[in-house]
Amino acid sequence: MSAPSSRKLQPVRGTHDLLPADVRRQRAVTDATRAVAERYGYGEIATPIFEFTDVFSRPLGETTDVVAKEMYTFTDRNGDSLTLRPENTASVVRAVLSNGLLDQAPLKYHYAGPMFRYERPQKGRQRQFHQIGVELIGVAEPAADVEVIALAADILDDLGVLGVTRLELNSLGDPASRAVHRDALVAHLTPLADRLSEDSRRRLERNPLRILDSKDEGDRTLLDGAPRLEDHLNDDSRRFFDAVRRGLDHLGIAYVQNARLVRGFDYYTHTAFEFVTQQLGAQGTVIGGGRYDGLVEQMGGPATPGIGWAGGIERIAMLIGNPPPGPRPYAIVPIGATAEGIADRLAHDLRRRGFAVDLAYRGNVARRMKRANKVNALAALILGDDELARGALKVRLLDSGREIEVALDDVAARLADLA
Repeated sequence: MSAPSSRKLQPVRGTHDLLPADVRRQRAVTDATRAVAERYGYGEIATPIFEFTDVFSRPLGETTDVVAKEMYTFTDRNGDSLTLRPENTASVVRAVLSNGLLDQAPLKYHYAGPMFRYERPQKGRQRQFHQIGVELIGVAEPAADVEVIALAADILDDLGVLGVTRLELNSLGDPASRAVHRDALVAHLTPLADRLSEDSRRRLERNPLRILDSKDEGDRTLLDGAPRLEDHLNDDSRRFFDAVRRGLDHLGIAYVQNARLVRGFDYYTHTAFEFVTQQLGAQGTVIGGGRYDGLVEQMGGPATPGIGWAGGIERIAMLIGNPPPGPRPYAIVPIGATAEGIADRLAHDLRRRGFAVDLAYRGNVARRMKRANKVNALAALILGDDELARGALKVRLLDSGREIEVALDDVAARLADLA
């Protein structure tokens, strides 16, 4: 059999390999999320990467773009329709219902993992992508909205990128407010339907609120005089939104109101928000979320409030820039056959004690020292015959060039002092 061509060994379009530098950058995002979320009392949850298709098609709606065009759905050997998760909120709600957890509310979760959507690959958008996210289920008060937004802001701040983002905020109102606004919006846009983009014409029938979020320039022009959500909010919705804004003001979290910020699914109510940036071109949303008080009920559970958000790990990682450096190792440089055996045992002992150690497999002293510099070692531990005869080794600090002799029995303690 002939060897496969290199062309056939490329990753599938819309997927990419994460090399060590990429993983370090993305791990910085997930590590910050885990640390901040746990300070807020959110436990980590992990759901399967595929679910029965109904888990997504029921809440998202059969006619939405996600379900109709973007889901990776397949039939397994038992004839069941399964789908790779396009988002994780529905999976978390399914897990809550499957495990009978609602009586333990409030439920506070954070997660990180891969999601899958069949979309045109772009900078910061892949068909297999990765998200962080949080869900707070069972709390109806606006304090929950403030908390999850503050949590997101703290993560971005810990990563050093909050300053290049802007928090945008809107109220979708309660279902009654949304219904009134929907009717007004349809009445406004129906006479203009032939001038709308193809996507917006389809949304006019199925999900008109999504037209407000259109990026098409022609659509945006037609929306200049469209009815605004904020003009159709009832008193309860206005009070809720006022409470959210007061809470953010109290915490010193800056935001701007964006009347066109929407969430297209009917189970979303009240608060919608996004952290956006100008640093990534068209893919400017790095974290987006909202209140989904109708989702649990739509998935077969009792009426239960909820709010959460998801953030694109790839996009946030791109804002970070250069990846955080890995730990600088100590390079062991044995000279001679006797030293080789001692080097193996020394490397094993130091690694068990928590030190990062690089031990080359072959090469003379010059090559091994060259490798020590290549891996950015803190120091080279040189095992020469003279030093070993005295039960010692030489430590060469590579940043300064200074050398000290250290007893073999005292290496770990001395390295800890030098670190």
